[in-house]
Amino acid sequence: MVTQLIYMSEPFGYDENILATILATARRRNERDGITGALICRHDIYLQLIEGDEGAIDALFARILADDRHLAVTLLSRVEVADRLLPQWAMLHDPAHTWLWTAEEVASGAVREATPEALQQVFLRAGAEAASS
Repeated sequence: MVTQLIYMSEPFGYDENILATILATARRRNERDGITGALICRHDIYLQLIEGDEGAIDALFARILADDRHLAVTLLSRVEVADRLLPQWAMLHDPAHTWLWTAEEVASGAVREATPEALQQVFLRAGAEAASS
């Protein structure tokens, strides 16, 4: 079994340089730690799926909670799954091309209210679009 965790947060000081640093570090560490996943982001939200061994996921989420580049970190889903959703991606970056919610919907809680299955579909779509590019 694999632990799959989905969370959202508000970016602090969002810009392309910060995002590039986050992605480079995540890819290097995730590869080392056997973690896969994706980060969907824009100026008002980070939505991330991470999956791997329970201990590695717990350690990564603890680092995310302590990272001052994230505000209002909210755990949306944590499940045990038989297979990874995004096994080929150490950290897929999707700059919200697959986004389903407007900024107004995010602000009013639509992401927090989404089911784990709906959130997984967002990431499946991001992975499919990246694979076909």
